[in-house]
Amino acid sequence: MPGQGLVRTARIPFGADASAEARQVVVTDLIARGIDESIIDEAELVLSELVANSVRHASPLPDGTIRVHWKARNGVVELEVSDGGGPTQPSVRRPAPWAPSGRGLRIVRSLAHEWGILEDRGTMSVWAALGGPSRRRVN
Repeated sequence: MPGQGLVRTARIPFGADASAEARQVVVTDLIARGIDESIIDEAELVLSELVANSVRHASPLPDGTIRVHWKARNGVVELEVSDGGGPTQPSVRRPAPWAPSGRGLRIVRSLAHEWGILEDRGTMSVWAALGGPSRRRVN
């Protein structure tokens, strides 16, 4: 498959349109790489949740963006969204049934083969592997 294993990075302006822009960039690339449609669908949903959580709960990186990394290898897609961090670490919560939000990481957890959180010098990253295990160690 073309482009297998190559890591791609996009800087997305931090704001209300970030999820849509990130989805467009990543999905276009995954289609071009010949990734299975079901994995692309899952990646699109997971990416949307990760970016939305970043915009809602964190601050941008110093350049006013969020960073999206992705890689496809042997049918496994790894996504990573990095931001400037927030007041709390991302965690899976159990929202009230009538709550209009609070399910993002539950969705990520249910679709991802693995996922995790990385902190490094003022940067918070949440990553997920779809379609199989990643080459990372799970926290």
